[in-house]
Amino acid sequence: MNTDMTLILLLLIPFIGATLVGLTGKRPNLRESVTLVTATALFICVLILAGSVLKGERPAIELFSLLPNISIAFRAEPLGMIFALVASCLWIPNSVYSIGYMRAHKEPAQTRYYMCFALAIMSVMGLAFSANLVTMFLFYEILTLSTYPLVTHSGTPEAKRAGRVYLGLLIGTSVGFQLPAIILTYLTTGTTDFQEGGILLGHAAPGLIMLLFALFIFGVGKAALMPFHRWLPAAMVAPTPVSALLHAVAVVKGGVFVVLKIVIYIFGLDAIQLGHTGDWLLWLAAFTILASSLIAMTKDNLKARLAYSTISQLSYIVLGAALATTASITGGGLHLVTHAFGKITLFFCAGAIITATHKTNISEMRGIGRAMPITMLAFFIGSLSVIGLPPLGGTWSKWFLALGAVEADKMILVGVLMLSSLLNIAYLVPIVINAFFPGQHPSDFDKYSEAPWACLAPLLFTSAGCLVLFVYPDPIFHLLNQLFGN
Repeated sequence: MNTDMTLILLLLIPFIGATLVGLTGKRPNLRESVTLVTATALFICVLILAGSVLKGERPAIELFSLLPNISIAFRAEPLGMIFALVASCLWIPNSVYSIGYMRAHKEPAQTRYYMCFALAIMSVMGLAFSANLVTMFLFYEILTLSTYPLVTHSGTPEAKRAGRVYLGLLIGTSVGFQLPAIILTYLTTGTTDFQEGGILLGHAAPGLIMLLFALFIFGVGKAALMPFHRWLPAAMVAPTPVSALLHAVAVVKGGVFVVLKIVIYIFGLDAIQLGHTGDWLLWLAAFTILASSLIAMTKDNLKARLAYSTISQLSYIVLGAALATTASITGGGLHLVTHAFGKITLFFCAGAIITATHKTNISEMRGIGRAMPITMLAFFIGSLSVIGLPPLGGTWSKWFLALGAVEADKMILVGVLMLSSLLNIAYLVPIVINAFFPGQHPSDFDKYSEAPWACLAPLLFTSAGCLVLFVYPDPIFHLLNQLFGN
């Protein structure tokens, strides 16, 4: 198949899957089979395209033009390829997990759930392979709208309030900041295309570059930088598979991916470094990393603790983008992958605990490791990866981020990264210790057992992925090296 047409196929597969899910909604087994086949087919196609990109090819296709030098167009490049690989790969275990979780909880509107999930993955593919800012903005908004019904899935007043916060912050920031930045970029440069080395240097004065940088950064609300982070913990009212989607597969990763893509292909690393354009963002990201970690330590609800952990971990990637060095961009790209596997594992474990015991608070989980050893072992592996300890994948991303800070002569940021890792230990490891060694606290977990295998198998797969990413990160390294002409 023509690799250019593969880009269109990557959008069509989840869209067709969503349509077929709707048509088979009255037959749950068939509906869920359609979901699994669609997810698998998408991942295979992404793998085929990844082979071309690894060889140095850059498949591209333009659908139609809107204005001179403005079109809806797609292009496969290394960073987008990494994002697409992560999203399409993790859609498969998330789909299996969804089947176990949604059936165990007898959730309503399951057909709508699977349809919206497929549409969200379609928008991720469009976002990953967008060839310009306009295409990126279109699929960024589709991602917000397609995930809104997932956030409000339960239909409770709390879910509806969370949905309003979700839409208000994400659409408010994108329309209020990101869209004006795109228009101003077009008026300044005459294009919105993503180009190696960026398009602004030599076309815009330093002051304008600083303004555009601020508009773009604050316009990506999905990156959850403080103070535009409230939508993320609010969205925890959604079913756990949705939380996994939000935190690992699509939404937040879509946000930090957009930040990286804009820094690399619109501003260019030279423009960021020469004008010290990203200096203010370094300190905002550092503040978000530490403040959200401290808040996470105060949360007894497990999903809420993981939500604030995600806010902290996302700012690692933003920090890498703001440092704008070869090592920091490599670290940010790696963290996009390693955090995805680590955090989805933690959310899968949280959902398995809810499914098996109906417990949501950490204080109620002392001794749970005796009843759910597989789940809590996976939680331990995911925690170590998020912390950044060997032999787990998160080691590499944090190592390169620290190297990037050294490269930029920002040693204080190395301290921020180290302190953050200590805080990660403080809010994650005690959960595991208390699960297996509850001390004198009485345990009522004798009557419980592991969640159904449809919930267990995905968390075993993703926790194994954390190990594989430490031992064999080579394909990700090869793609990231292509960003710098290597």
